[in-house]
Amino acid sequence: MNCNHVADAPGYPELAKMLEAASSADIWESNITNRIIPYLVQEWIAHYDSTRSGGELAEVHVDGFWYLFDIGPDRLIAAWGISRGRFPGSRDKERMQGHPKSAGPLYHRGHAIPHRLGGGTDINLAAQTGSMNMGPFRALEMRAVENPGSLYFTYWLYGPDPNSQVASRVQQGLLRCGLQPEIKVFPN
Repeated sequence: MNCNHVADAPGYPELAKMLEAASSADIWESNITNRIIPYLVQEWIAHYDSTRSGGELAEVHVDGFWYLFDIGPDRLIAAWGISRGRFPGSRDKERMQGHPKSAGPLYHRGHAIPHRLGGGTDINLAAQTGSMNMGPFRALEMRAVENPGSLYFTYWLYGPDPNSQVASRVQQGLLRCGLQPEIKVFPN
């Protein structure tokens, strides 16, 4: 197992070229769906596999968003979806209260896909430090909401404990037609 993986994250060497080829609004959605998302998933799996020995990965689709999990330690690897603008529904606070908060008092039940973008509860909730969840993480979430058709994603990086369900860092990205990718990494 590579214990140095906490210091790195996928760099997506082909992404800028792929986005340039998809810079026309006419072909944006088909390129996102048919080329860019499969590329990102491939990069996430390759990166995750380089940090772990094995794993049973599953891709789940819920309400227009996709989630990649490692079933063994029952942890989120990535979440992604195409923005449809601001989601008009209210939060299911009762359901969120039922979600375990096993990571301690510094952690929130954070959304991998923000609620305001349409991310739900259950499968979409992950332990996030309050300082990340309520702070810098929100800027990219808001841009995703303000830009329907953009691709928003989170990729979860874990420390050396192969069974931890709490990510040590989270990579957050937003891809918009005609613009350079915005990809940030935050400590968790």
